[in-house]
Amino acid sequence: MPTIGLVGKPSAGKSTFFASATLANVPINPRPFTTIKPNVGTAYVRVECIDKEFGVQCEPREGFCINHIRFVPFELVDVAGLIPGAHLGKGLGNQFLNDLARAEALIHVVDISGSTDEQGNFIGYGKHDPQKDVKWLEEEVNMWYKSVLERNKAKMERLKRSGKKDSEVILEIFSSFGVKRELAEEVIKLYGEIEKWKDNYEIAKFLREKTKPIVIAANKIDLPYAEDNFNDLNVPVKVPVCAEAELALKRAARAGIIDYIPGSSSFKLLKEVSPQQNEALNRIKKLLEKWQSTGVQQALEKTVYEVLKYIVVFPAGAKLRDKKGRILPDAFLMPPNSTLKDFALKIHSDIAKGLLYGIDVRTKKKLAKDYVLKHRDAIELISTAK
Repeated sequence: MPTIGLVGKPSAGKSTFFASATLANVPINPRPFTTIKPNVGTAYVRVECIDKEFGVQCEPREGFCINHIRFVPFELVDVAGLIPGAHLGKGLGNQFLNDLARAEALIHVVDISGSTDEQGNFIGYGKHDPQKDVKWLEEEVNMWYKSVLERNKAKMERLKRSGKKDSEVILEIFSSFGVKRELAEEVIKLYGEIEKWKDNYEIAKFLREKTKPIVIAANKIDLPYAEDNFNDLNVPVKVPVCAEAELALKRAARAGIIDYIPGSSSFKLLKEVSPQQNEALNRIKKLLEKWQSTGVQQALEKTVYEVLKYIVVFPAGAKLRDKKGRILPDAFLMPPNSTLKDFALKIHSDIAKGLLYGIDVRTKKKLAKDYVLKHRDAIELISTAK
């Protein structure tokens, strides 16, 4: 499954966002560096389940399904808060950055109310410009890549002398960051041979943008100055978010107080609540009416579907059941341009090795090994492996 990293300065609401997305028990306090070690949990994206088309009810092995909306899992990592100078080791910078290496994209949780300074200290609503947080955090991650590049300069030159191609050298240094062969070759095409590189920052920024795209989760959208700051925020991808409201809704749903599907624009009260609980739920209701969601689920899905362009594919035999009799137990997130062979590898290497062809369960059409998968495909794999 893909891995998404949560980044941001201390007290921006990262841990609350993480808890609301995963329902994990993590420390949440209005003070800098609440998170010391990275929190790793499972979050989900929604997809319309195929079970309704076939008149059955799926039985997910991982994730869950509510009203034929399937929630498909991926890994979410919440790391220590970042402050300016993190790439130089300030705050918990080095630890923070190393924890992010395997992430395919970053969700930057920003205090859009502008109530905290760059170190995460409360200074009053509207006293800080969130755009500055966006810029310096992006710069920190770019500089992290640059420091890796410069730290490995001697090694890169040594690898070149040993006969390795430029693209192979880049792969060896940055493969753990998600750099693939095609991207390494693109770098050489754009910037020339390694010996001729003059602007390491520009190359580092290019690699970061390709391997760690950033989505802005404009958190605390319910607080003073937040809406104006959100409208003024000049970034490619932004989502208005109230992680605290999402966490409250999920906890209330788990307690049986409300009926709530994550990402929805409304909820239904199921039992009597105290005056304090009623007041809190009414505030959240007004938030949902204004923004149509708390934004947490939307931020996750914008990252996975729109930025990374993942698709969901369902393994579906002719009987829609696995060997244990479970109905449509699996739904897998697959990278863009994945083929039938890639899908077989996702399930089991033996199945991929013996793969003959696939069958579109809807149309009964035979699919070749190089068939490029589409979102919500339902596929039976025909293999010599048992």
